[in-house]
Amino acid sequence: MAIYIGTSGFSYHHWAEKFYPKSLRQSDWLSFYSKRFGSVELNVSFYRLPSEGSFKKWHSSTPEGFRFAVKGSRYITHTKRLLATDESVKIFFERAKNLREKLSVVLWQLPPSFKADPERLEDFLKILKKYRYRNAFEFRDESWFTDEVYAILKKYNAALVISDSPDFPKEEVYTCDFSYLRFHGGKYLYSSKYAPKEMKEFGKKIERLAQRGDVYAYFNNDANAYAVKNALELKGLLDK
Repeated sequence: MAIYIGTSGFSYHHWAEKFYPKSLRQSDWLSFYSKRFGSVELNVSFYRLPSEGSFKKWHSSTPEGFRFAVKGSRYITHTKRLLATDESVKIFFERAKNLREKLSVVLWQLPPSFKADPERLEDFLKILKKYRYRNAFEFRDESWFTDEVYAILKKYNAALVISDSPDFPKEEVYTCDFSYLRFHGGKYLYSSKYAPKEMKEFGKKIERLAQRGDVYAYFNNDANAYAVKNALELKGLLDK
């Protein structure tokens, strides 16, 4: 099964010189990134919906076999809280589909203030079922970690995101035929680097998960370019 390692976002100015060469134009960052990683989690789509042209450019800037995970709009997850979202979801996918075969997973990150509502979750998944993409849900309130919610995710072959962070709750329950992991920084949220011992454990876990299906793993500890450093380290461990 395939293992996709990358970072949550790629367009960080503070990665210049730490990862991207100083002379490299920002418009070439993704191309540079894609020569080192096989996937990226697009964060920009959470804050604003990129243009059709942006998605097409990202597709053309990356090699065959590269895969995108796209973060769902916060308008859907945070403002509408998954309610009455048919038209919003349609608009989202009308744009995102321009990644064509490189769009693999859509990440839906719910806010910590959003308490479990299994019925609303299932209604939303019924909407998503109209589209052919994989979906992963990151819940940031522990009320979602119930057998009822897991059963709904399994019914629609959607993943429960396995997150590593000092602030967000997590459960390691696998609900579909692929796994989705996010590493937010073990000690300090978004701003701590994982130690070699931790990386080895992550590597072993991913190797186990790959026996049951595709694995998507993204580092979100972007401070000081820790995300790319850890992602490269993990990739090196898995390539041995």
